[in-house]
Amino acid sequence: MKRKLVVAVITFITVCFIFTWYVASQAHSTPQMAIRTYLFLSEHPICALTTGIVVNQFQTELDRNSLELQNTKIYSLTRPPIDTSGNHLINVKVTKKGSLYYAQYYGEA
Repeated sequence: MKRKLVVAVITFITVCFIFTWYVASQAHSTPQMAIRTYLFLSEHPICALTTGIVVNQFQTELDRNSLELQNTKIYSLTRPPIDTSGNHLINVKVTKKGSLYYAQYYGEA
């Protein structure tokens, strides 16, 4: 009986570890997934699932020199969420590090 419990706990921990690894690796595999993960973790889960994401060509060209040095692009959300201060989170900066993408709020033009 005790052996079955140990095997069950080890199996559960292994499954949780594999699931966490898979989610973490897929969450940053594309710029869009990085943005959706960022929105979900910043307490905007509905927006993370429903908003459209487009490249903001104007902002990217405006800040081209600094963005190229950082290996970064600016993306815009079609239905941006509102933060606690009442501002729309429209632009998101996505940085590529190795094969992974990381997103953070960028501000407005």
